[in-house]
Amino acid sequence: MAETKLIAICQLGGEFEANKDGSLSYRGGDAHAIDIDDQMKFNDFKTEVAEMFNCSINNMSLKYFLPGNRKTLITISNDKDLKRMLKFHWDSVTTDIYVILEDIVLPDVSNLPASRSSRTTLSEAVPPVDAPVAVVDAVVDDTLQSAIHLTGPLDVVVDTDHVSVHIDEAQLDQPLDISPILPLVDSTDERHAKGAQQWQNTITGVGQRFSSVHEFRESLRKYAIAHQFAFRYKKNDSHRVTVKCKAEGCPWRIHASRLSTTQLICIKKMNATHTCEGSVVTTGHQATRSWVASIIKEKLKVFPNYKPKDIVNDIKQEYGIQLNYFQAWRGKEIAKEQLQGSYKEAYNQLPLFCEKIAETNPGSVATFSTKEDSSFQRLFVSFHASLYGFLQGCRPLLFLDSIPLKSKYQGTLLAATAADGDDGVFPVAFAVVDAETDENWHWFLLQLKTALSTSCPITFVADRQKAIKESIDNVFKGSYHGYCLRYLTEQLFRDLKGQFSHEVKRLMVEDFYSAAYAPRPEVFHRCIESIKSISVEAYDWIIKSEPQNWANAFFQGARYNHMTSNFGEMFYSWASDAHELPITQMVDAIRGKIMELIYTQRAESDLWMTRLTPSMEEKLEKESLKARSMQLQVLLSAGSTFEVRGESVEVVDIDHWDCSCKGWQLTGLPCCHAISVITCIGRSPYEYCSRYFTTESYRLTYSESVHPIPNVDWPVQKDSSQVTVTVTPPPTRRPPGRPTSKRCGPHDVVKRQLQCSRCKGLGHNKSTCKELS
Repeated sequence: MAETKLIAICQLGGEFEANKDGSLSYRGGDAHAIDIDDQMKFNDFKTEVAEMFNCSINNMSLKYFLPGNRKTLITISNDKDLKRMLKFHWDSVTTDIYVILEDIVLPDVSNLPASRSSRTTLSEAVPPVDAPVAVVDAVVDDTLQSAIHLTGPLDVVVDTDHVSVHIDEAQLDQPLDISPILPLVDSTDERHAKGAQQWQNTITGVGQRFSSVHEFRESLRKYAIAHQFAFRYKKNDSHRVTVKCKAEGCPWRIHASRLSTTQLICIKKMNATHTCEGSVVTTGHQATRSWVASIIKEKLKVFPNYKPKDIVNDIKQEYGIQLNYFQAWRGKEIAKEQLQGSYKEAYNQLPLFCEKIAETNPGSVATFSTKEDSSFQRLFVSFHASLYGFLQGCRPLLFLDSIPLKSKYQGTLLAATAADGDDGVFPVAFAVVDAETDENWHWFLLQLKTALSTSCPITFVADRQKAIKESIDNVFKGSYHGYCLRYLTEQLFRDLKGQFSHEVKRLMVEDFYSAAYAPRPEVFHRCIESIKSISVEAYDWIIKSEPQNWANAFFQGARYNHMTSNFGEMFYSWASDAHELPITQMVDAIRGKIMELIYTQRAESDLWMTRLTPSMEEKLEKESLKARSMQLQVLLSAGSTFEVRGESVEVVDIDHWDCSCKGWQLTGLPCCHAISVITCIGRSPYEYCSRYFTTESYRLTYSESVHPIPNVDWPVQKDSSQVTVTVTPPPTRRPPGRPTSKRCGPHDVVKRQLQCSRCKGLGHNKSTCKELS
């Protein structure tokens, strides 16, 4: 393979600006170019960038845009990310890399002397040999020059934020004098006030005018923060405001009211004298949610995962205001809505949003429905690229799953995914519904049927809940429903009345899965007899659970040994990343993920040189090795049926792609017995592999593209004649408390139970045991 080379234009110091279509532009900063190729390591690249801009490698993150998509920044964090970026831009000469620096809190050096009045030595404060650099970290005044170097045993670098002392390792055992830099160190009080110094003159005195009461209140709030005192309103309405210092007995007071015949607010009286001592760190009651939002909005734009606890710390450091967690959280919610748009308004944008999907991605299906009161009920989306890819290159096999959303209005994501020729996840369709109900599942499958417009029988792998079972039978007549083993296992242990130890449960799960994968009835019955020896109740449950819908030995459809519906986990990951966005933006974020996935897989498959996809090529090779190592004996026949002898005697029908071991039928790849026959008759095993596993079919799967949807956050038309449908948010709201952070995994049902060390009973421990000691 030819070496991939690219010129990376690295940019630092500029700012991202949002355009009207939702895309981002980068303005200002410095730019340097670096040659990179597919042999370069991520750490080497990052080091070279750090040296180029003379910055620290520890607080640096590197980001880029995908070709044709300037709405989502992609992070480069390891070698794989770097190689993927090269593949995305393989047909380009250059690519832009954006270098973003994050603040890092330097080590605590509180053990160092901090007196300004006397000379101080470091004879006992010298750090260990492995930490010779950062010895002093202190805030300095803004008036200092950006770089001051002091001579002597210390190498001191001072900028407007910090003093850093660098010590040569050879001098670590010598007493070092830091008194020359102590006069440069400001107090903590000054650091707290630093962020608000720009607001010290927002209130100047009697006669100052403001355009509105709101502007006066905001100026007053900033003034109080800058001067670090708290106030309270005595009068506060649309035309007059009277405020006094909150400290008892302090004479500071201000009164402003509207100038007659105007909307202007003018300060009429002010006593600017404080007799209170004030506080170094003022409590956050005067820091409103909107004020917090205005302070953090720009940082939130760059760092969407800006946590409330970090907001609390940053506000305290910069402005001396001590917020509580909920003030920070509410401020973040307001800032998010200002940046992303209104959650409520996003529902009203759904009609136009669906039109945009159909317009930018012809052949796609995007439809929604509301309840009688116009509140949102459900939205179905399937892009043309997904529909085409599934019909042209994927097995007629779909996985259905539901994903609870943690958004402001909750809801559920219903997903239909397929398996591509390399057994990777291929998204076909998804829906956002107000709740997981029988009606919504039926509606989802109806839309899916319409979108696919195929009469070919499809095998669905899904939960056996009544809604899905009946909907598949009614909507996709002649198709097959394979029960998901994960859900079956969970249901089994929920229904069992007896208590079982962790080890017993594990053995039952192993036997249950072995029974499901068993290719022939006799093997199936042997496995469930093993379960019967442990629990007759479990055995009876399995017999009544319709094995014809989940056991290979009896299942009539083709599920290619895919026994669970956890292909929906990819959608779960995508939805988790975007659940805090308004509904239109959440759907568009998922669209972006699908677009990126298709682009990536197409680029990777273009490099393949094999007839089958890599994973299928590997499986076929394993069967070929098994056929050679087992030295199977093939008894030739004039017809298409052959007898193969080895550890067992199997019958292979070469014309019908059938082997009595069932391996060929279950996987779509020739088993070792079939390969022995194919080799004997001078044919190639590749001729007898399912077409879905060929590289050609894989490329067909990813041949179409998902296109961006411009103007996702457009304003709703004000002309009522243009608004045909009004959509309001669903009545459900997110309940209080922290939402669950992860879903149940496939084997979470096999959790270890408490076992008493005294009586060996289950469900309690020694301290709660009722047995007499």
